[in-house]
Amino acid sequence: MTAMTAMTAITAMTAYEASAGRRCHHAVSPLHVCGYFAPEHQDELAALGLERGPMTYYAGRAAPLGTVDAGTVTATFYNFSHEHVRRYIPAAWTVTTPEAVVAARQRGMDKALRRLLGEDACASRDMAEAAGLALRATEACRREARPLYAANAGLPVPEEPHLALWHAATLLREHRGDGHLVALTMAGLSGIEALVLHNATGTAPTSALFMQTRGWSAEQWAAARDGLRERGLLDGAGDLTESGTALRGEAEALTDRLDAAPYDHLGPAATARLTELADGFAKALRAAGAFPAHAFGKG
Repeated sequence: MTAMTAMTAITAMTAYEASAGRRCHHAVSPLHVCGYFAPEHQDELAALGLERGPMTYYAGRAAPLGTVDAGTVTATFYNFSHEHVRRYIPAAWTVTTPEAVVAARQRGMDKALRRLLGEDACASRDMAEAAGLALRATEACRREARPLYAANAGLPVPEEPHLALWHAATLLREHRGDGHLVALTMAGLSGIEALVLHNATGTAPTSALFMQTRGWSAEQWAAARDGLRERGLLDGAGDLTESGTALRGEAEALTDRLDAAPYDHLGPAATARLTELADGFAKALRAAGAFPAHAFGKG
């Protein structure tokens, strides 16, 4: 049975259109993602002695896992070059500790969200409501086979509403992300192949940016593209074929299925309300310049 046939069987009766859970994820996720671009977050981690850039990213995201090695980071982050990861991990743990990084990350997010959203919004009823709904959704998340989610789930929930929402957004994002890696693996896609296929949609960041931030060379990118052409997933121009589009759709549908529990637990009305509230905060983050133009591609 081919990877595509297996995924088709698993995702039968699942439409490719965005599910309510996926829509909610897209609304909530920016509350987590904004930290990677916030200078306050970088400043707090750099104050520990970490190099700005890749080291603060790898250490900041991996810290809940503990003093893990480069192999663990490569496995859990999926689409980053192992050689690139090895330049910064485990070197980061000779400078500081994961516990110090976790604390610094929260301090940085506190400052960043207060600046980007404003004090009133951070202490608002809407913020408290959104945090409560998001945390309720996480009650149905499961730790099995979800290492990044499980590591973050072991951290205490912050008391302040804006940090509680950020924490819940982190849990929901890593929960879906861990499941997405299962879908990519079932699709037979390596980390770099997943990036190349995503780039071919025309809605992703540029290939140059992907190579720069994930540590892949132009030669490795070209080899991965050639391999996808041989599988019939890309055409001669590097665009998605019908098979490539179908495989991506099946991977997203399977990801939706693997991530359905939090939103089934929350229920349709509460999921719609969380989507509404989180989308409002996400729009405010964008308006405040929280994300560079390339952060979410063209779509």
